[in-house]
Amino acid sequence: MKDLTKGKPSVLVFTFAVPIFLGNLLQLTYSLADTRIVGSFLGGNALAAVGATSTLSGLIIGFLLGLSNGFAIITAQKFGAGDIEQMRKSFAQSLVLGTGISVFFTVLGLAFLRQILQFLNIPEKLLPMARSYIIIIIAGLLATFLYDACAAALRAIGDTVTPLIILAVSVALNIAGDLFFVVVLHSGVRGAAIATVLAQGLAFVICWFYMMHKYEILRLSKEDFCHVNPTMRKEMLSAGLSMGFMSSLINIGSLTLQTAINQLGKEIIIAHTAARKLSEMFMIMFSVFGQTMATYCGQNMGAGKMDRVKQGIKVALLYTFIWSAMSAVASYTIGDFLVYLVTGTHNKIVLLNATNYLKFNTIFYFVTTIICILRNAMQGLGDHVTPLVSSSLEMIGKIIIAFTLVPWLGYTGVILAEPLVWFIMVIPLLIQIFRMPALKKTEKIQ
Repeated sequence: MKDLTKGKPSVLVFTFAVPIFLGNLLQLTYSLADTRIVGSFLGGNALAAVGATSTLSGLIIGFLLGLSNGFAIITAQKFGAGDIEQMRKSFAQSLVLGTGISVFFTVLGLAFLRQILQFLNIPEKLLPMARSYIIIIIAGLLATFLYDACAAALRAIGDTVTPLIILAVSVALNIAGDLFFVVVLHSGVRGAAIATVLAQGLAFVICWFYMMHKYEILRLSKEDFCHVNPTMRKEMLSAGLSMGFMSSLINIGSLTLQTAINQLGKEIIIAHTAARKLSEMFMIMFSVFGQTMATYCGQNMGAGKMDRVKQGIKVALLYTFIWSAMSAVASYTIGDFLVYLVTGTHNKIVLLNATNYLKFNTIFYFVTTIICILRNAMQGLGDHVTPLVSSSLEMIGKIIIAFTLVPWLGYTGVILAEPLVWFIMVIPLLIQIFRMPALKKTEKIQ
């Protein structure tokens, strides 16, 4: 465990973030390996089919990840305040509430899958493969949430190393499973999806048994599920749904944008799939320090140490600005090589469009840095509205662009989309961060 309310903020933020970074890097490594395995062994059509549904799976999985991280903010606040009994109850409620929501999304996703795939404008020849892949991903959502919830609870009490180790095992098994199902059993894209779900389920089982053995403060009993304070349940739903919807609103915009991209042809779909995979790699530090700030601010707010909150936000911004500059340099120097590594193709149209996307987007990453750090810090401080407003602006902006700039400019409109909406969505965050009453106080918050 790590108490983030004591010690030098610059050191604490960095050391807390490193395991999260390595974990996210592992997850990205798997994602890139999965893309390469599908592209190399199953061909361009299979890669395009998986890429055409990636925003749908990202939408739902992103919501569940945000939900678990939001629940864990309350756990972190109780831990920071030293209220272990309520901390356990918050963890128990995260499992109960999250399980219900996960099952709801699974049923909803499977029931309306045909309509959803039609909305995505997936080319007819890619539809069977896309359907067989996404069905399995949706069916395994509960396993995904349960692992996310356990990992988030561990991070809430300051343990970022255990989720990293378990994720490393899961990723290794995931890649091995991909190769087994795709190459040995010839299960196609369905095999890649099965490998993903099985690895997530195994990660949850390992994480659960380790938690129950290692941390007495997280060892749940029947009483922890009973007599829950309605106020705390309301706070958890507020934080969880806010972070979940924050992620979903972003992904709804991306999903709508994907419907426009799917009409631009297979080569553009592959180019955008590669560009988004690499963007996820470049943006890894944004989510890393975002997650760090949610926990760091949550613990310090629980302890009433608001000066430390302000110091932590400044440090996180500095670290992430440095990473943003490095990402821009990489996109302009080795961007085309990175696209080749992801796709395995020398197709000039794919390479040109993917690298153009990376080059234009990375020079505006400093705006994204501010967005990710501030909205997660605000969540940790109890402001669950402003981040949603900011994410709503992103969703609206991408939807407008999908129906205007993309039909007019083609893939150039897609390249312009995100930087345009970043400058819009950062405005409410900057206004609110200077107005937040919590950040104007230095005494213990009651």
